[in-house]
Amino acid sequence: MSAGGSAPRRRGILSGGRRREGRAGLLAALPAAALLPGCLTPLGARLEADEASYGIIERAQQGALGRTEPFTIEAPADTLRRRLLLDQDLPRVGPASLGSKDVEPIPEWPDPSYLGSRPAAEPDRSRAGSLEVGLLGALEIGARNSRAYQTEKERVFQAALALDLEDDHFRKTWAGVLSSGVEWDALTDPSTTILPSTAQASGFQRLKNGTLITLNLAVDLVKLLTQTRKSSFGILGDASVAIPLLRGSGSFVVAEPLHQAERDVVYAIYNFERFKRVFAVQVAADYYGVLQLQREAENQEENYRWLIGATRRARRMSEAQRLERIEEDQTRQDELEARDAWVESLTAYERALDRFKQLLGLPADAGIALRRADLDEILAAAPVPEEVPVEHVPADAPVLVVPPGREGGGPFELEPGKAVRIALENRLDLRVSVGRVFDSQRQTAVTADRLRADLVLFGGASIGERRLSAGDALLDDANFRPDEGRYSVLASLDLPLERTAERNLYRTSLIAYERSVRAVQEIEDQVKFEVRDDLRVLREARDRMRIQAQSVRLAEQRVEGASRLFEVNRAEARDVLEAQSDLVEARNRLSLEVVRHRVAELSLQRDLEVLGVDETGRWTEVDPGALQAGGK
Repeated sequence: MSAGGSAPRRRGILSGGRRREGRAGLLAALPAAALLPGCLTPLGARLEADEASYGIIERAQQGALGRTEPFTIEAPADTLRRRLLLDQDLPRVGPASLGSKDVEPIPEWPDPSYLGSRPAAEPDRSRAGSLEVGLLGALEIGARNSRAYQTEKERVFQAALALDLEDDHFRKTWAGVLSSGVEWDALTDPSTTILPSTAQASGFQRLKNGTLITLNLAVDLVKLLTQTRKSSFGILGDASVAIPLLRGSGSFVVAEPLHQAERDVVYAIYNFERFKRVFAVQVAADYYGVLQLQREAENQEENYRWLIGATRRARRMSEAQRLERIEEDQTRQDELEARDAWVESLTAYERALDRFKQLLGLPADAGIALRRADLDEILAAAPVPEEVPVEHVPADAPVLVVPPGREGGGPFELEPGKAVRIALENRLDLRVSVGRVFDSQRQTAVTADRLRADLVLFGGASIGERRLSAGDALLDDANFRPDEGRYSVLASLDLPLERTAERNLYRTSLIAYERSVRAVQEIEDQVKFEVRDDLRVLREARDRMRIQAQSVRLAEQRVEGASRLFEVNRAEARDVLEAQSDLVEARNRLSLEVVRHRVAELSLQRDLEVLGVDETGRWTEVDPGALQAGGK
C-alpha cells in the first residue's frame, strides 16, 4: 500500500550571490523571491497532508476491515462541552477550556483558515438547565467529546503521515535554485565588477532496489559591468547513479521502512477499532453503574424515611408502655444507620456521575441527568421470572447441592471452547501482536544484511562547462555536446572488518523477535482468560439474579408479616427492622446483578470482537443465535 502517486514534487530555493553583493543584486533577486510564498503555503501544506493521509486511511480500512467509514481528526467547533460551559455559566480557566478555535491566535499564526471563524461565545439560557442523556446519546457524546477518543484517532492519522513520508523517499523529487548578484573584489581589482546569474535544477530518484539516480542541470550567465562588458553563457549537465550490490541492496532491505510504515497504518486501524469497542462498553458499564447507584441511593432514602416513621411509632408505643425502651432505642439506632447508609450511597452516586462526565469529555460540574428509563428497561428485560416462588423444602428432605451450570442459561452463554475459538479468530489486538512477530523477523533479516560488505557501483556523466567568475566572462559560450562529455565508472568496496555495532544490533533484533513471540502468547492467554471470565460472570450474574429475586420476594413477605405481628405485640421491633434492612439490601443486590449481567453480555461481545461500533460511537450487537450456531 502506498499513497501520493508518482507526481514529482517541486521546491523553490533562493540563495544570494557569491562574495560581496550590492543593492542591484538584491533587486535582481526580488522577482524570484516573490515566487517563494506561492510554492507551499501553510494552508496548502495542511490540505496536501490531509488529502494524502485520509486517502491512506481509506485504503487501509478497506484492506484491513473490508469496509470504509468516515474518518476525520477535525474536532467540531461547537462541542457539547463548549455549550455546557457557556449555557450553564460554568467556571473555566480561559478560552482553551472551550476549544482550540476559541483561543486567540498569536500574530505569527501561519494558517488562519485552520481556526476558521471563531464561534460565538454567547450562552443560550434556554438550555441552561440539566441535560438528560440516554445511553445511545452518551455513546455519541463520548465519540465527539472524549479526549482519549480524539487521541486514538490522531494516532491513526499520524501513522498515515509517517507512511506518506516513507513513500516520499521513493518519489521523484525536484529542486531548483536561482542565484543572482553583483560581485567585485575591493582588494585586488576594484575596477572589475561582474553580474553572475545561475539557474540550477536537480532531480533525485531512489529505487526500491537501492539505486540512487541524480540529475543536475546548471545554466550560468556571467557579464562584466565594467571594461569590455563581455559576457559568457555556461551550461553543465551531469548525472550520477549509485548501485549497491551487497549490503543495502534489494527491495526487501531498502523498502523495509516503507513496508513497516504500511503495517503500522493497519495496526493503527486495528487498535482504533478495538478502542472503539472497549470505550463503548466502558461507557455502558459506567452509565448503568451510575443509574444503579442512583437507584441504590433512592432505596436507602426510602428505607430511611420508613425508619423515621418506625421510630415515631416506637416512641408512641413506648410512651403507652406497649414497647420496651430498649426496643425504641434499637429503632432509633437503625434510623441513624439508615441515614448514614443514605449519605454514603448518595456520595457514591455523585462521585460516579462526575467520573462518567469526565469519561465523556464533559465538565464534572455540568448539569447532566441520565435517563432513568434505561435501567428500568434492562430490569424488565432481565432473565428473571416476574413471580419468583419462594421454595419450601421439607425439613426431612435429603440435602442436594446442585452446582451452578448452563441449565437455563442466557443466549450469550456459549460453550467456552467455541467462544475462545471465535475470539482467537476475530481479536484485532491479537492480529497486531501476530503481525509484530513477522515484523521482528523482517527486522532481523535487515540487521543481518548490515553485516555484509559494502560494494557500490558508481557511474557518472558530465557535459558542458560552468561560468562563475570574472575570468569566465572572457570565454566563449559553453557547448553542450555529449561527444565532448566526461564519463566515469567506479566500484567501491568496504570490507566488513569492523562490524561491532552491526553485530550487537543483529543480536538485539533476535531478542526483540523472542519478545514478540512471547507477546503473542501473553495476549492469547489473556484473550482466553477474558472470554472465559465473561462467561463466568454471565453465569454467576444469572444465578445471583434469581437468588436476589427470591430474596426480595422473601424479604417483602417478612416485612409484611413482621409488621402485622408487631402491631398485635406478637413480634419484636428487631424482627421488623431486620426484615426491612434485608429488603433494601436484596433490592440493591438485584439491580446490581441485573447491571452486571447486561454489562457482561456487552463485554463478551467486545472480547469476541463481534460488537460493531460505527463512526458515531453507536454499537450494533450481534445476534446470539448466530454465535450459538458458530457464526460471527
